[in-house]
Amino acid sequence: MAPTGNQGSAAKAAKASLGDLESMLAESPSSDRVCLKLAQILRVRCSEVALLRLDKGSLRFIFPPELRSAGMLPLNGSAVAARTAATRTPLLSNVFMRVKHVSLFEAVKLGAEVEDRSQEQMPIQKIMSVPVAPPVGNVMGVVQISRKGLDASLAGADFTNEDLKQLEKAAEILARMPFMQEGAEI
Repeated sequence: MAPTGNQGSAAKAAKASLGDLESMLAESPSSDRVCLKLAQILRVRCSEVALLRLDKGSLRFIFPPELRSAGMLPLNGSAVAARTAATRTPLLSNVFMRVKHVSLFEAVKLGAEVEDRSQEQMPIQKIMSVPVAPPVGNVMGVVQISRKGLDASLAGADFTNEDLKQLEKAAEILARMPFMQEGAEI
């Protein structure tokens, strides 16, 4: 039987990190700062976090900053983020390259940090996509966490159901952030 002590401490560390995210609410932080924290919590690079906000019936990127002016995704479109928002259904795919998706945004060069340079413009291999919404109320946006690489084996560990649960909890916190309100400054 495998020891569970490490799993328990990992879960505590994750909860503490989600607590850190929640404690940021009082500071009214920028979306950039919140997404950096989210990358730490889910152990991905900053360039593997995307946050979109509902704006006049379409989704607009608010993170990464390079995609803010890249256009909008219509809710009735085929993009994964649009489907996530329209259906309010989370998605976890560790074989994302096999899923038909809009790859236009993957081609945008991100101002990656030094440690992210190797991942610039790499295709998304694995993804989690979760609606950002209060427990009762309308969808405000979508948060996506990905793993990028030349192929799935080089993109890192598969996402787990526990990772998805963490992202869903984080999305509940994101729904309370001021920058997620429609019309808010980005």
